[in-house]
Amino acid sequence: MDATTLLLYVVTVSAVMASPGPSMLLALNNGACHGMRVAGFGIAGAMLSDLLLIGAVGCGLGALLQASEHLFAIVKWGGAAYLLYLAWAIWHSPARALRVSPTEVSASGKKAFLRALLVGLSNPKGVLFFSAFLPQFIQPAAPVASQYVMLALVSAAIDCVMMCLYAYGGRHAMRVFSASVMTWVNRGCAGMLALLALGLSLYRRSELR
Repeated sequence: MDATTLLLYVVTVSAVMASPGPSMLLALNNGACHGMRVAGFGIAGAMLSDLLLIGAVGCGLGALLQASEHLFAIVKWGGAAYLLYLAWAIWHSPARALRVSPTEVSASGKKAFLRALLVGLSNPKGVLFFSAFLPQFIQPAAPVASQYVMLALVSAAIDCVMMCLYAYGGRHAMRVFSASVMTWVNRGCAGMLALLALGLSLYRRSELR
């Protein structure tokens, strides 16, 4: 893959990933409510989901989702239900000072990792997006597998940078604003996750064809 193609991919995927999707909202919430260490666990989970999704696309899962209405429906409704569950959990979680023990950090970190991983893997839009998007940057004359690996690593790195910015923004907001204001920040994140769940439930495979 030549440098120009890779640079174009970096610019394009950065613009897409900067938008406040479920992973970014989780990073923001983790940073605000649990601190950067816990947010780091969540970011690692989201990065792993990127690598797994692009690997699955390279193995043909995207084409399978496009071809199977039933499989697409199962993944879509499962993802929407999980986003609604997260919205409910975040809505009811209190905004509190970040004074937690190492044991609490470890437990919260594991939860953040699994949440971010499941959010990424249960969203069929991610698979279909990568299925439609990545082939435009693949050069058929060169080894395809190594190009998918490179794009997967670049995507995960960009996602990491964007989520760190969101998490740091949430952490900084917790330092500046009162607990009552942060409660509404929590509820704002929950409301946006609920709206994303609604959008996912209305999503059609044909939208990325």
